[in-house]
Amino acid sequence: MSERATREETVDVVWSGNWVAERLGVALEGDGELRELLGLALRRNPKRAHLLVSNVLGKHVPQRPSVVHGAGFELGERVRALLGAQEARRAVVLGYAETATGLGHAVADGLRDAPYLHSTRRPVPGVEQAGGFEEAHSHATSHLLLPEDRDLLAGGGRGADASVLVLVDDEFSTGNTVLNTIRALHALHPRERYVIVALVDMRSADDRDRLTAFAAEIGARVDLVTRATGTVALPDGVLERGQALVAAQETEQAERAARAGRTEGPAGAAEGADTAPVTRVDLDWPAAVPDGGRHGFTPAHRAALEAALPGMADRIAATLGDHTGPRPRRILVLGFEELMYAPLRLGTALEAALGTDAEVRYSTTTRSPVLAVDDPGYAIRTRLVFPAHDDPADGPGDRYAYNVAGAGFDAVVAVVDSTADTPELHAPDGLLARLAEHTGHVLLAVVPSYTPAPVPHRQEPAVLPEPLRGPDFSSYAAEDVGWLLQDLSDTELEAPTEEREEAIQSGGAHYAESLPVEYQPSAAYQALFTAALETSAARIARAVGTVTETVLAERGPRPVLVSLARAGTPVGVLMRRWAQHRHGLDLPHYAISIVRGRGIDATALRWLAAHHDPADVVFVDGWTGKGAITRELAAAITEFETSGGPAGFDPEISVLADPGGCVRTYGTREDFLIPSACLNSTVSGLISRTVLRADLVGPDDFHGGKFYRELADSDVSGLFLDTIAARFDEVAGQVEAEAKELLAADRAPTWEGWAAVERISEEYGIHDVNLVKPGVGETTRVLLRRVPWKILAKRGAGADLEHIRLLAEQRGVPVEEVDDLPYSCVGLIHPRFTRGATGADGKAVQGA
Repeated sequence: MSERATREETVDVVWSGNWVAERLGVALEGDGELRELLGLALRRNPKRAHLLVSNVLGKHVPQRPSVVHGAGFELGERVRALLGAQEARRAVVLGYAETATGLGHAVADGLRDAPYLHSTRRPVPGVEQAGGFEEAHSHATSHLLLPEDRDLLAGGGRGADASVLVLVDDEFSTGNTVLNTIRALHALHPRERYVIVALVDMRSADDRDRLTAFAAEIGARVDLVTRATGTVALPDGVLERGQALVAAQETEQAERAARAGRTEGPAGAAEGADTAPVTRVDLDWPAAVPDGGRHGFTPAHRAALEAALPGMADRIAATLGDHTGPRPRRILVLGFEELMYAPLRLGTALEAALGTDAEVRYSTTTRSPVLAVDDPGYAIRTRLVFPAHDDPADGPGDRYAYNVAGAGFDAVVAVVDSTADTPELHAPDGLLARLAEHTGHVLLAVVPSYTPAPVPHRQEPAVLPEPLRGPDFSSYAAEDVGWLLQDLSDTELEAPTEEREEAIQSGGAHYAESLPVEYQPSAAYQALFTAALETSAARIARAVGTVTETVLAERGPRPVLVSLARAGTPVGVLMRRWAQHRHGLDLPHYAISIVRGRGIDATALRWLAAHHDPADVVFVDGWTGKGAITRELAAAITEFETSGGPAGFDPEISVLADPGGCVRTYGTREDFLIPSACLNSTVSGLISRTVLRADLVGPDDFHGGKFYRELADSDVSGLFLDTIAARFDEVAGQVEAEAKELLAADRAPTWEGWAAVERISEEYGIHDVNLVKPGVGETTRVLLRRVPWKILAKRGAGADLEHIRLLAEQRGVPVEEVDDLPYSCVGLIHPRFTRGATGADGKAVQGA
């Protein structure tokens, strides 16, 4: 055993990977320390059932805080030795959420003078994104980069003058996430050197060759520093046998829990069990010291925290000592998801303060669901399940604490940030209550969430631009819609789709900086549109009426309709026409630009606030898929108000169809073809997608758009509106009944679609939720705009998918029939097999 391994305490003589290895034949192959660092567990994952569980990371397995911090610190010292003291002082360390936020911070400590930043899955109002990316095998949302200092990632300059970037993850398995991060940041801030740091390097030979080729491709040196190296040997059929084993274990545990009166897996508490008291401890956290590296953590912050840690540990120890009963001997400091470093350092300080009087362990809660099996040869012995308590951007869901129940802890110190100190945390089924079932005393320590000061609000321009209207801009009548856009019709912005997306890939451009070519619709597409319109006109009219009546009842008497251009614009026009036809109301209607990854048009919001009460604004879109725009709008409105923009806008979106269960105001949740999805500008007033490019759109300009007058002969925008409006009287009775029923119903978003998209992304090896296009509308659009990898069709969907099958056949795209699909169909783009696949930030994803 190596010297550093002897510093760690081995709790079980049996290797914590034996249970999985014996049943599935999975083996770790590599240097002698691998089994001391890693155990094995199972999870319900269609592509990789096994999970490597670290014994020194402090995530799933409680470990001595000094061991956890020491593991990262030692890696940082090795990076410092590799770079030399002078270059190490100029390095910037980037860690990955959620698992490696604490590890990355400890690596930065080992480098001594390096600032630290970690990615985050928590949008923060008022803080502009400096970048973002998706992670393979993730159960969570996109990674965001939110540094308070916008120059932090620039590293002081470009080329040879830029600092070394040190990227830290717990496990280097394929390298996809890290290499994609380097690629994106290198396009913005080129460097000559990168260092990748991980506890274990588990890459295959092909993956190792790929790193070498990648470094040559970008013209930079890429070093790798790890503690142990090896591979995972997987026998044939291991995935299927692993899935079957997980299913059998879950069934057995559910039956056992039901017999014992528990709601958990192994070691869950029985109903009515005694629970421990919960005590809040005041840490007196030092002012101006961030809770972690979400917005950056400097050497000055590090010095201030180090000075304050002994006093905070003494306050925790004193509160533990005040508890009636024997002084706790075995104590767990439990962190919270991304909040790993603050509780880790509180743990190291408490460990030092108590010395031999107590045994201190450290771990954190997590988003990741893992099977628990109460066996010494299995890495996850028990699990606690509780609801999320920090209002996560991707909606509510379960969270987990592993190896806490049944571990014999006399006290648990739960450390959360103030954002997560919510009623859900204190609820009867919340984290604190679950912990109280399994320990003698629960302490709650709250670290203040650090929020950077907002950027000062700039002076408003004396005159804001005015909306554009038809017939000068768009084929819609002037009263139908005012476009809060600037006219870029005379600017050359188009390129063929594949050339455009490959240019985005090579240059790091955003998809909103250019436009795809608006080709003349083919006869087949026009015939498809006509047939779909004839079939669904009454169905759409009913949904238009239902959503409009709901809006009038809840947001009346005179809402201001603001469509999200361009797919939402025909729906906004129809809602306006319903209100006029049925109630004699002349509702204002505008179209506004929102760009994935860039947010909403702030100048347009300021214009709306100057002309209408923001509380009257109702945002309108066509349909929901996985809810990406729903979340984008909510984050953008919060950021707009935090940065000094007028307050009062309600970020809720009203849609014609909500098959994804993402909003509460909708006309229907059925998934069927809305004919406007068949065409592009020719069903949307001849207007392009919106454009946001720095050389064309200034800080006081509206986002841009083009009016394709040359496509007038193919324009069916008016036909679409008139055909549906002609059915308003026919469906009025049904609308009245459906609207009354909806207004009385629980319409809370279920996010069922998002869960399905995450599952599909993993099951089909895509590992990017933005490349999964759910629902008939999104699938239709992706088939019209590009050649996707394949289509999933719900078995028995019938006539609603006739056009999907037609388009797929014409484009040579396979259609796979599947069960258990909440949507009628889903379109799949695969980064390995689809040329120019575009990811979450609008940048193309290059295949491995």
